[in-house]
Amino acid sequence: MDLLADASALADDLADLRHRLHRRPELGLQLPATQETVLEALAGLPLEVTTGTTSTSVTAVLRGGADGGSSAGGDRPVVLLRGDMDALPVHEEADVPFRSEVDGRMHACGHDLHTAMLVGAARILSRHRAHLAGDVVLMFQPGEEGYDGAGHMIAEGVLDAAGRRADAAFALHVMSNLTPRGTVVGRGGPIMAASDGLFVTVRGRGGHGSSPHVAADPVPAACEMVTALHARMTRVVDAFAPAVLTVGTFHAGTQRNIIPDTATFEATIRTFDPAVREVVRQMCEEVCTGVATAHGVTAEVRYAQEYPVTVNDVAETEFAFGVADDLFGSRTSVRLPNPIAGSEDFSRVLAQVPGAMLFVGALAPGRDVATAPSNHSPLAAFDDSVLPQGAAFYAALAQRRLAGLAAT
Repeated sequence: MDLLADASALADDLADLRHRLHRRPELGLQLPATQETVLEALAGLPLEVTTGTTSTSVTAVLRGGADGGSSAGGDRPVVLLRGDMDALPVHEEADVPFRSEVDGRMHACGHDLHTAMLVGAARILSRHRAHLAGDVVLMFQPGEEGYDGAGHMIAEGVLDAAGRRADAAFALHVMSNLTPRGTVVGRGGPIMAASDGLFVTVRGRGGHGSSPHVAADPVPAACEMVTALHARMTRVVDAFAPAVLTVGTFHAGTQRNIIPDTATFEATIRTFDPAVREVVRQMCEEVCTGVATAHGVTAEVRYAQEYPVTVNDVAETEFAFGVADDLFGSRTSVRLPNPIAGSEDFSRVLAQVPGAMLFVGALAPGRDVATAPSNHSPLAAFDDSVLPQGAAFYAALAQRRLAGLAAT
């Protein structure tokens, strides 16, 4: 079974699929055109396909074994492979022949590659289903970019789609910079941060800019909250416990000589420890309400806990590194010394099923690893040549993990 050769034979088809997805990016949980494209790409394969009810997800189950698993009992091993499908509200500036045809939308995080890779894995594994020692669940997920698509699919039963809980789960994610093309990057234990959102509305009393003493100005109060949050963070969180708070939006007023009634700002918070996460949540509420009181205004504070910490199972991560090195060469895998402050809803899968999320270098030709635009940039670009690699890697992870599970 030469999975890499099988994947290489699909290179043109996978690139074409990726380009079609890239031209017509869709956002959030509802990706009807993307779902239709995926279903067409899977047509004719020996898969049990279901679609989501709360989202346009696609779940496909491949029954392994010479009999397609029809005579197997309920203890057959199951491996889940996840590929996310949604794009970002970014206007593409990358100079590629298949650039987005939808203004303000772009596959800037490479999810079009993930989808094509997982389709490739489905085709490869279907070809070799007689040699699979169990079942494979293919999780085509919408809504990763802030919509908790994984949570929706879990609620609809994706982890048990094969008739029993998956034994292991894997996801790949391409990177447009930071690591050379073709490398597989990861670490056991925490690999990505928990992500929370802070939403603050400061309410005062508007007035004329010439007479602030007869108004209750929310603007300086909100400004002080922003600076106080950053300062207070350094006093309540251990210096050796990573935590990041970044204010990304701030809105107030309509004219330079009018004191507005309200000011609003929003922030993202990233942490790696549940205890630190709770400390930061309490700190945000205390700082905002305290500053508001001092300024004679009020603060409405909403703290939304979004994605939990993504924690890779150490044994499954080492297994995946071994597969990568066997497939692509002994220097393929790179172990991160520290986790990444980005966040992922695959964390919800890994909270219930041991597995790993790994990154694949997809640096575009002619770009430098240190200066290339990052994921989420309007200039982000990814190399099609990693599509067969990702498809083969997905397939090998499933085939080898099933074999190992069946042997235990």
